[in-house]
Amino acid sequence: MNPSEIIRWVLLAGLAVVGYLLIRAWSADHPQVVPVSEQRAPLPDTERFVVPEMPSKDEGDTDIPDSSLVRSDRSVTTTATTSIPERLIHVVTPLQHVWIDPVGGDIAGLQLPKFAVSLEQPDVPLKLLDRSEDSTYVAQSGLLGRDGPDGRNEGRPKFRTDRYSYVLREGQRPIEVVLHHDQGGVSIRKIYRFRPDEYLIDVVYEIDNRSNDEFVSALWVQLKRDGKRANTQTASNWGPRSFLGVALTTDETNYEKQDFEDLDDERLRENKEGGWIAIIQRYFLAAWVSQTDKQNRYFAEPMGSGMYRAGFVGPEIGIAPNAFGTYEAQLYAGPKNQRKLGAIATHLDRTLDYGWLWFLSEPLFLFVDWIFGLVGNWGLAIILLTIVVKIALFPLMARSYKSMAKMRKVAPQLKRLQERYADDKQKLSQEMMGLYKKEGANPLGGCLPMLMQMPVFFALYWVLYESVELRHAPFIGWINDLSAMDPLFVLPILMGASQYGMQMMNPPMPDPMQQQMMRIMPLFFCVIMAFFPAGLVLYWVVNNLFSFAQQFYATRKYGTARGSFGSSGTT
Repeated sequence: MNPSEIIRWVLLAGLAVVGYLLIRAWSADHPQVVPVSEQRAPLPDTERFVVPEMPSKDEGDTDIPDSSLVRSDRSVTTTATTSIPERLIHVVTPLQHVWIDPVGGDIAGLQLPKFAVSLEQPDVPLKLLDRSEDSTYVAQSGLLGRDGPDGRNEGRPKFRTDRYSYVLREGQRPIEVVLHHDQGGVSIRKIYRFRPDEYLIDVVYEIDNRSNDEFVSALWVQLKRDGKRANTQTASNWGPRSFLGVALTTDETNYEKQDFEDLDDERLRENKEGGWIAIIQRYFLAAWVSQTDKQNRYFAEPMGSGMYRAGFVGPEIGIAPNAFGTYEAQLYAGPKNQRKLGAIATHLDRTLDYGWLWFLSEPLFLFVDWIFGLVGNWGLAIILLTIVVKIALFPLMARSYKSMAKMRKVAPQLKRLQERYADDKQKLSQEMMGLYKKEGANPLGGCLPMLMQMPVFFALYWVLYESVELRHAPFIGWINDLSAMDPLFVLPILMGASQYGMQMMNPPMPDPMQQQMMRIMPLFFCVIMAFFPAGLVLYWVVNNLFSFAQQFYATRKYGTARGSFGSSGTT
């Protein structure tokens, strides 16, 4: 195979791989979808929350997991709870708006006021947890086991409270929402503890056993949600298909995730000391974090009717008569913040899924975040990142330009060889390889800088796609969200034009087919990149502009101007 054919196949393979990865990353075979909880929705009031009717126990769709997850001396009979709730408890903090249902003491709704549901509705908080006619996503907790009130035939306990409204302001001390329930001489207090500067909520059960018998129960927590994805109206059938499913930490892999479709085929069971389990989506997650070093039984499974649940059951604990005991867990409901998640629980920061290039994306984000701290604009931070990358790769670029200069030198000789051995491809290949070796030329030398930049390109794509800090991050003028496509397609057009300009500065390929491919590639990338985040296209545009400058320098130093190659077609 002669060098021209090598170049042809390298270009074809590179184009195919890049196109496949880009299209696969953005799932062109799926319409753009977002989790139901990120749809536009008005701020709910307590009257809007309605407990969905549960099917009968025979249908297997009760909130309570089966008794095999709880070690007990006697079986636990569970029934579904079908009731109309009373007034919900409303808690307002600087970071969260929370609604708690006294029936079961579950969190029936949670909004994030720091994050708008969309740029068009900046005053409407994003809804993370929700229990309404259109969607179900709730954080549930209770006590199971022999004496646990949530595993009794009567159904979920109905807690008492003397207060239905709480407001926590910045700088204030944490507040506690206390719910009360009495059970045969046992006083049960369920406490939610909120802090003004955290998305982490403490959930504590305090048991005051004034009876004559030991009180035996196990803490149970779970996230329950539907698996629906809602279609949105877009200008294109292209769009991201973000991961929606369950993630947890395991002893074997430290981090494991399964989407809801996988759970339909095989439910998840895992025993682990401590740990956490979460339901994750793009930018946000809800996670139950264990506060015990004893073994928990983790589960994730379909519930029927399109519903799923994920949680854990802790060890059974006995509280002696006239004794006091507690059960504790924590609920995180908020954005995927890399630094904060890692401090909450081991490997919880892995829920910020940067894909197969996570080992590059994580330090890349930290570097861009550091630059953002200096300049205060994510677009400028991306521009400065591009400059740093170009400077770091300039030695390779210089080698590439030297290689192109040598190719210019041998171009007339290559032309003569092609004419001499036009009917003997094998001999032509041998002679061309001998010429390259003699002159120290490398026909593939110009490809190395682009190949070196591709990992940075894909790593930056995942940073833009997954990092909540870049959600709705403005740059200038019409670009008000670097994580979304350019609405006016200005950057993709500039990228295509600059890419074509770069092609014109390079020496023409000796093969007509290669020349045709090189002319098509700028248009191909222009169309593809029109549907990618504006921040990614900005990186590519700036990269091309600095490549112009570097190539101009190389032209003066090595004589690699296109005009020098223009005579390559003559002898």
